[in-house]
Amino acid sequence: MFSNPLSLVIWTPIVAGLLVLATGGDQRATLARWLALAGALAGFLVSLPLFTQFNNLHGGMQFVENLPWIESLGIRYHLGVDGISMLFIVLNSFTTLMVVLAGWEVIQKRAGHYMAAFLIMSGLINGAFAALDAILFYVFFEGMLIPMYLIIGIWGGPRRVYASVKFFLYTLLGSLLMLVAFIYLYFQAGKTFEIEAFQALAKIPRDVQLLLFIAFFLSFAVKVPMWPVHTWLPDAHVEAPTGGSMVLAAITLKIGAYGFLRFALPIVPDAALQVAPIMVGLSLVAVVYIGLVALVQTDMKKLVAYSSISHMGFVTLGMFLFTGSQMNVWALEGALVQMVSHGFISAGMFFCIGVMYDRVHSRNIADYGGVANKMPIFAAFMMLFAMSNSGLPATSGFVGEFMVIMGAVQVNFWVAALAATTLIFGAAYTLWMYKRVIFGEVGNDHVEHMQDVNKREFLVLAILALAVLGMGLYPQLFVEKMHLSVNDLIAHVAQSKL
Repeated sequence: MFSNPLSLVIWTPIVAGLLVLATGGDQRATLARWLALAGALAGFLVSLPLFTQFNNLHGGMQFVENLPWIESLGIRYHLGVDGISMLFIVLNSFTTLMVVLAGWEVIQKRAGHYMAAFLIMSGLINGAFAALDAILFYVFFEGMLIPMYLIIGIWGGPRRVYASVKFFLYTLLGSLLMLVAFIYLYFQAGKTFEIEAFQALAKIPRDVQLLLFIAFFLSFAVKVPMWPVHTWLPDAHVEAPTGGSMVLAAITLKIGAYGFLRFALPIVPDAALQVAPIMVGLSLVAVVYIGLVALVQTDMKKLVAYSSISHMGFVTLGMFLFTGSQMNVWALEGALVQMVSHGFISAGMFFCIGVMYDRVHSRNIADYGGVANKMPIFAAFMMLFAMSNSGLPATSGFVGEFMVIMGAVQVNFWVAALAATTLIFGAAYTLWMYKRVIFGEVGNDHVEHMQDVNKREFLVLAILALAVLGMGLYPQLFVEKMHLSVNDLIAHVAQSKL
């Protein structure tokens, strides 16, 4: 359809964001909103050919663009996607459109700047998923921090400055070690930053591989975030505006997991295999311990934030389940399905909390109760997202978790048993919150004056609900896109044995 679809998905939202910025201040807020909506819709539409025209039978990278950038240093504007990265570009473009709709009436102060930050960040995130040059990846990876830092710091809650600085420092410091790893690999690969050249390197000494893995781990584990470097996420979620929480949970966490797939596993496979038991252990701690932490939360946003950490623990668990030197195809595909599914579910959960916050201006569970009496349509939508967050069959939340558990059973029964506790804890904390908020006793006089969802809110909830149900009922649509790329990754990692 387009000669350079990846450049379009990167630069369309960025250019749209700059146009929205050019509208000025609050005097042209309406124009800024409509421009932002047009830009987000255009960004989503140009991403669709990546999905519809992707060749499921063709391995390797597709839609490749390779142009010189800083030739003297061997840095190129090299883009391409496989069946793994393509899904997250489409998910990101979709989420950005939902975020613009979510903040349409809610953001009154500097609405144009708010929308522009999300559009620019969307293009940078797409760039990180599409980059096939390590420095290009690093530029996009670090660049996306700036819009999110501003979103939390300007439009966030009372402790927004603390949360935004903590978010920025955690993610920035971790990724500096990744840059050091890239520079080492640059010289080993013949002075090129091509990621494929890094992956094709002859056997790197095991001790060097371990150091490189640690560098990648400290960068990507913070982004996921894995336990124990997860503490920035609950603060960032609680203080971020609704749109910020939606993008943070649905997209930015996935870049950390994607980094393990694109760098750690294929470039240093011996080290990945050696530390796999540790990674499995850390992932299980996230699944079990963080699930228990979520049970005692009184703030709805903080509860869903801890839920995200627990669900992302499932993702890293699936990535590092090895049978001998062989990665587990069930677990790895389950991890990827879980990543996409969590994007839909977390966006829906945070939007539901945002809808209630706009009416009552409180996130505390105790301040609600009896919401179903005043907002029956909203209560039905939130029930769907809560059930999906709990792993209900026929919703997207079940598919990925089931596949990872099936993969874990093939490796170790007790690992699978511990992983399966997420279905119990997930149901416990999610449905406990839902019961108290929607059906409990009224805890706030403001609940009496709540009105059901308007047309804009209904549209966002309906689209996200269709995504959750569609993926739950027909996951094959997503699995068939990633299957060949997953097999290629497993074959590549299996070539190197301890």
